[in-house]
Amino acid sequence: MLACDHITGYYEFGGIIMRVSTLHEDTHSFCEAFRTDRYEPAVEIVTDIKDISSEKEMLGHEQGAAASDCPFTDGFLETIAVYRKIAELMPVVADSVVIHGSCVAVDGESFLFSADSGVGKSTHTRLWRELLGKRAVMINDDKPIIGIRDGQVRAYGTPWAGKHRLFADISAPLKGVCFIVRSKENRIQRMEPHEAFINLVRQTYRPSSSQAFSKTVKILDYIAGKTNVWKMGCNTEPDAARIAYETMKGQKI
Repeated sequence: MLACDHITGYYEFGGIIMRVSTLHEDTHSFCEAFRTDRYEPAVEIVTDIKDISSEKEMLGHEQGAAASDCPFTDGFLETIAVYRKIAELMPVVADSVVIHGSCVAVDGESFLFSADSGVGKSTHTRLWRELLGKRAVMINDDKPIIGIRDGQVRAYGTPWAGKHRLFADISAPLKGVCFIVRSKENRIQRMEPHEAFINLVRQTYRPSSSQAFSKTVKILDYIAGKTNVWKMGCNTEPDAARIAYETMKGQKI
């Protein structure tokens, strides 16, 4: 049973209704765009002090600092704890994973760009928005949910969207995935399924439980086999977006 000091809200992530109970209001403000008035949750997420402390320790370790020196508030750390719990559960409850990438929807189809941090995936999707105008809508700029629904691979928005907070509460069939690296010249080519799978594993949240990890592997194998996956060397010139769009979409602008 929840302590009386928990704050509860209902949200829909990746097509799944979730009851989220936290100690701080921050998560509920953070997730406001995904709030739902449907109160029959398939999943319940509850955080406590231990979850916040764990996030503080992990961030401190990543930054080479003691947990006591963590610059983030407990409310912010709790939003990360909620994200982590959702990412751990999604493979099992919804045939879905969280992939590190920037995902944009164009004309009802989504395109996911993934890369190591700092390579320029957000810059690339910005070029798509500049090229295509209102036709291009950001689904999520950092941590979209990718799920299998009735045999179709779909991308879903989440509020965990990086420093620019570019996201929308929408979903769209996944037309293609592209792994990008920096290059002076723009070039793009298809990946074979086995290479696509390896790259997907590298950029996907990997759950700690063996059951969820096993499901994650199966989901990624399905995505690699059913979705066109590309690799692209690109620069930050507008032509990079044109080449990627025309190749992945299969038609001229």
